[in-house]
Amino acid sequence: MKRMNAYIGSLLLAAAVIAPAVVVSDAKAQEAVVQVRVYDRHHKDYHNWDTHEDHAYRGYLVEHHQEYREYNRQNHRDQDNYWKWRHQHPDHD
Repeated sequence: MKRMNAYIGSLLLAAAVIAPAVVVSDAKAQEAVVQVRVYDRHHKDYHNWDTHEDHAYRGYLVEHHQEYREYNRQNHRDQDNYWKWRHQHPDHD
């Protein structure tokens, strides 16, 4: 019986030591997600730049017969034109 108690005690001790490490690694995995927000000067609001917004941006470029260029490398006039278009073409969820 003493061996069983020692075995259970060892398991509980191991679980107590490992549990914080699992919680910390899970929290770091969640922190790895980077959220990029872009400010729309004309409409004075922010937009999350994610894969969905990137898809809309690429659609805008195709519609306007422009080659792909990263949004953050566009000049301010072109960025403003994108957000004007984007507000006229909202998502339909």
